[in-house]
Amino acid sequence: VGKQMHQTLLTFKHNYTGILNGISSSYSNGCLEGVNRKIKQIERTAYGYSNFRHLLIRIRLEENIIKQKEPNNYPLVA
Repeated sequence: VGKQMHQTLLTFKHNYTGILNGISSSYSNGCLEGVNRKIKQIERTAYGYSNFRHLLIRIRLEENIIKQKEPNNYPLVA
């Protein structure tokens, strides 16, 4: 067995109980990882935001935590 495979097997042996718990458990962190991925994508596309508050607002808008303002459809009366 090669050196890297030997190291991999030692890692599995060291974490054996945790691996078995992870396989048998019905819990998953998939939803949390999805949110983290979405936030990282927003950070990449919003590189030029002027301050951190704007970034937080954008994240909340994307996650539908706060609603966007409805457009005003009333005609302007002069």
